[in-house]
Amino acid sequence: MIRGLTRAGLGKIESDEHYITHAAKFGFQSVDLNPLAYMHQYGRDKAIHLLERNQMIVGSFDLEVDWRTTEERFREGLKSLVEMAEAAVSLQCFNCCTYILPSTDQPSASFMVAATRRLKLCADILGAFGIRLGLEFVGSHHLRTEWANPFIWSLDDTLAWIETMNARNVGLLVDSYHWHTNGLNIQDLMRLKKEQIVHVHINDASDSPIETLLDNERLYPGEGVIHLHGFLKSLKSIGYSGVVAQEVLLPTPAQDSVELFARSKVAFDNVFANL
Repeated sequence: MIRGLTRAGLGKIESDEHYITHAAKFGFQSVDLNPLAYMHQYGRDKAIHLLERNQMIVGSFDLEVDWRTTEERFREGLKSLVEMAEAAVSLQCFNCCTYILPSTDQPSASFMVAATRRLKLCADILGAFGIRLGLEFVGSHHLRTEWANPFIWSLDDTLAWIETMNARNVGLLVDSYHWHTNGLNIQDLMRLKKEQIVHVHINDASDSPIETLLDNERLYPGEGVIHLHGFLKSLKSIGYSGVVAQEVLLPTPAQDSVELFARSKVAFDNVFANL
């Protein structure tokens, strides 16, 4: 599996160049970033060279299209998706991801219909470029009642939704925090096929009841109680060999970014040991 980073949990990063060079310095092999913004900032040749020089890949990029609110905003955002996909392919990145909030202020049934159609359309556009779309189920209990009506937060419901979309390039983004807050175990991962997983996030949780864990109070891998060695070993045993990207959502950390890159390296060294 490929050791990766997101910007979450790394403090203030001056630029994508800083992000990439420090990721490489501390032994990471992948970064998640916005390929279009990155290409615009550095130009195609320099952008590619910066990755190659640091032996770095782009693991995934976020679906920037607003599929959660109005049709007007969705259609407006859709206009840039082709350009985003073209930039991603130029960087040899073929994974795009988005998260599913577990509640909504819209009526659940009508929101499901609209969201299914919108994500299917996004998947079809991405699929034309050979890009997969990963859907992240969000297990945090407090978000299940943050908005008026319940939506999807479980692994099984997300898999059923993916099947309904009937798009071969749609799969899962599996996040260890949401695996934990859903009360899932190793057997739940073992029944997945590697082809169902687009991307993986890793982080940790404090020793508190899962019902009380807040989405933005995560810990660095190995600093909490999630059985991350079993999580990673299960993914490896089903044949997943893609990126495992750290995503530590938390209030602004006191340490500077270099210290946080170093802390992240120690965290990965610990949880990846003896896999």
